[in-house]
Amino acid sequence: MAKRKRLTLPGEGLPPVPADPGAPPEAGALANGLEAASMFADFGGAAPSEPSLAPPARPPIAAVTSEAALSAALAEVTQTLQQARREGRLVQVLPLAAVRTDHLVRDRLAVEDEAMAALRASLRDRGQQTPIDVVALPDGGYGLISGFRRVAALQALAVEQGAPGTVLAVLRHPAEASDAYLAMVEENEIRAGLSHYERARIAVKAVEQGVYPGQKAALLDLFRNVSRAKRSKIGSFMLLVTHLDSVLRFPGQIGERLGLRLSQALERPGFAGVLREALQSAGPMAGPMAGPDTPQAEQAVIGAVLRGGRAAPVAADPENVPGQGGPGQIAPGLCLHPHPGGGLVLSGPGVDAGFRLRLEAWLRAHG
Repeated sequence: MAKRKRLTLPGEGLPPVPADPGAPPEAGALANGLEAASMFADFGGAAPSEPSLAPPARPPIAAVTSEAALSAALAEVTQTLQQARREGRLVQVLPLAAVRTDHLVRDRLAVEDEAMAALRASLRDRGQQTPIDVVALPDGGYGLISGFRRVAALQALAVEQGAPGTVLAVLRHPAEASDAYLAMVEENEIRAGLSHYERARIAVKAVEQGVYPGQKAALLDLFRNVSRAKRSKIGSFMLLVTHLDSVLRFPGQIGERLGLRLSQALERPGFAGVLREALQSAGPMAGPMAGPDTPQAEQAVIGAVLRGGRAAPVAADPENVPGQGGPGQIAPGLCLHPHPGGGLVLSGPGVDAGFRLRLEAWLRAHG
């Protein structure tokens, strides 16, 4: 059997490098180590070393696979966020100053002080819990669809805290303007009850804005999810909005019964003009703020005109005008006579409590 030949490494068996007699003992070991490293370098190798504690480098294929997986995960998250934003499921933080509350004609005429105080207290203690709905505007910023009370309360808190406020919002993408109005109406139907007048007003204003071709179309679309009876009452109140919106100061306070009576009366020719004149002449002020200064006074004027039963002011007959030979009748049930001691006297069945109230209000306003 052939004897195995032992392979030797370069430099193996060579005598160690003698150390300098004046050098420390470890110098010889260092010199021998350097000599061994030199010999390994000559043969393209490396000198043996102590085991390294660093982790071994990953193979290139593992790095490529990891980067591909990370890129795919990032793309999936981005796509999910974009889809959530398109579908209105992504809540964003927007500056309050970027939200325009006049984008749509609001259906809520007034915000009660007590309710707003409670809302501000809740927002101050717990923060905003429910986002508002907005739409991106072509010229920048966002138009408010629903959440008017929340925005108003947050604006008040921002002023109170002396800092620009923010609001949580969901970006909507209504295909038509009617979709935005419908979203506002439905949100308020769920969260806070509006008066019949406020509901009717938004339908009338949507028609005026060109969103719907007519009042019936607006009524059927905006209030598609309410009962037929309720929709009918809202339709009746639309007459009040059409004829009296410019003169009523407290329309949201008009109850259902009074509003339905008034709606029927407004169908009579000339009644709207009589009521507008009575409302404008009642109250302590003239001009744009003319009219009763409380909801009770306004409803008293409405009730008085309804009880009077006059469909339209009747022009005085020249033969019956004082000074022209007539008995002084200037309207059915109303006569005007000069008083012997000076002044004028009104008499007749038309001089009732309602007439006196309107006359006193007119005299205060124009006296």
